[in-house]
Amino acid sequence: MSEKLGPAFNRLFSASVISNLSDGLLAVAAPLLAISLTKDPVLISMLSAFVMLPWLLFAIPIGLIVDRSDKRLLVTFTNSIRFITAGLVALAIATDTMTIYWLLLATFVIGTNEVATDTAAQSLIPVILDKKNFEKANSRMNIAETVIQNFIGAPLSGFLYATSIALPFILNSLGFLIAAIFVFMIPAHLISQGSSAETTNAEKKSFISEIKFGLNYLWNDRPLRRLVATTSSMGFFFSLATSTLILFITQTLGVQAKYFGVLMAGAGLGAVLGGFLTPALSKKFGRGGILAAAIFISSISILFQGLSPNVWVFGVIGFISSFAITNWNILLMSCYQVLIPSELYGRIHGARRTFVWGVTPIGALAGGVIAHSGLRIPLIVGGIATTLISLSAFTFIYRLGNQTSQGDQVIVIEG
Repeated sequence: MSEKLGPAFNRLFSASVISNLSDGLLAVAAPLLAISLTKDPVLISMLSAFVMLPWLLFAIPIGLIVDRSDKRLLVTFTNSIRFITAGLVALAIATDTMTIYWLLLATFVIGTNEVATDTAAQSLIPVILDKKNFEKANSRMNIAETVIQNFIGAPLSGFLYATSIALPFILNSLGFLIAAIFVFMIPAHLISQGSSAETTNAEKKSFISEIKFGLNYLWNDRPLRRLVATTSSMGFFFSLATSTLILFITQTLGVQAKYFGVLMAGAGLGAVLGGFLTPALSKKFGRGGILAAAIFISSISILFQGLSPNVWVFGVIGFISSFAITNWNILLMSCYQVLIPSELYGRIHGARRTFVWGVTPIGALAGGVIAHSGLRIPLIVGGIATTLISLSAFTFIYRLGNQTSQGDQVIVIEG
């Protein structure tokens, strides 16, 4: 993986490394803080719901803003807002004024800005790179995410939290600030090709008409429509299964809070391995075959995790699941970057994520309600549902993955 992808990607990659360190700190510290504020499964599930709720509410309009704006400045701004919000959380903890409701509000604000940050960053890849480098770039970004987030941010956060509750949030805040600076340092001329007369004309259209355009495009494109329907239903049940996972791990499996990040790091090892091997596996077995296998393995793993008798079995299954999910994420994003024209990527990407990630808050809340009957039940119910969905979509995913990797016109036969 030594081939250079250019200065624009290198700067984007550097910003991603820093922001993923912050995300890793937050991913462990926030749920640990939440269970110190309440033991109510519904309120705990709302933490997951409020992270994803902005995708339901704002993904489409933010996608349009991404297409119309300077993506470099947009990511700089949104990371700055995340820096301020995380800093206020640290201040509330230090002054003993933090409540679960303030935490939920902060989560919503950070999640809203993450929508813009993530959409803009993904929109940059098809602008600054050739199609042949999509898998390589997505793989590198994914490896950086899993290594930094899971092996540094997550375990570090658990031990920092045990030392001082506010400390991981302070470092989280600083990380977002540094990431904002890195993105701002991307030379504007390296992404200027995204500006064109076509974009200028698009800006003259009404905001509502552009949103309608994104939805209509998504609806009328048959492969995209079914892919979004499949991943949306999967997302709902994944969220249902995992929204109270912190309670399952700490209460049912008996993992101490300071070791929660270490458990995440174990799963992250599978993700790192997947990130390194995905391009080679895709080349050897075909993008479609790996995608179809990955969606099935990651689905049935949820069921097995719900049946885990102890943390060791849970950890091994988590390793396998993370490996499969990483394969899925890298190759699925490469499919989208082929299927969606680069000049329309922001609004179409936002439209599809409105459905795919927009249903996850609903699933999270449903998981919280179900968890009142037992902390294993969300994992078992979610695992059964996602496994059935993955089996029903297996042939479709296999064909679509292979067709996008060949660069052919995508014609999918339902069935």
